[in-house]
Amino acid sequence: MSRAPLQRTLTHRLHTLHKLSDRVSQAAYLADARMSMSEGRCLAAIGAFEPLSIRDLAQHANLDKGQASRAAQALVDAGLARKTADVQDGRGVQLTLTARGRTRWQRVMALIERRNAEIFGCLNADERRLFGDALDRLIEQARSQLP
Repeated sequence: MSRAPLQRTLTHRLHTLHKLSDRVSQAAYLADARMSMSEGRCLAAIGAFEPLSIRDLAQHANLDKGQASRAAQALVDAGLARKTADVQDGRGVQLTLTARGRTRWQRVMALIERRNAEIFGCLNADERRLFGDALDRLIEQARSQLP
């Protein structure tokens, strides 16, 4: 049986795209938003889905709970987010954006849109749609395989 070379496997190519994209995105977050990429992802997630628990933030920002907790605390310390007690769970917190955080969120969302345009700029509209649909199906398939 003939096997595809490693560099042609889907998992290898997705990981390569992820790492290359993250390297450029990290520099863009530092330059444009004055924050780390993890903090930027958390700010974007809070702004899009607030209020969020740390667990939900981790899920939406694609970070582990510890990373999300540290990034959330950095956002709180910078005055971009606030923590309030979760009325449903007395031990938990809910995260929302402050007015300053909302302004920074708009900058981060513009950065995210620009990075997406840079990454997908080599594809025409039909290719972007097809690739987006295929990614959605692959993500759903991967989620269905989680324990």
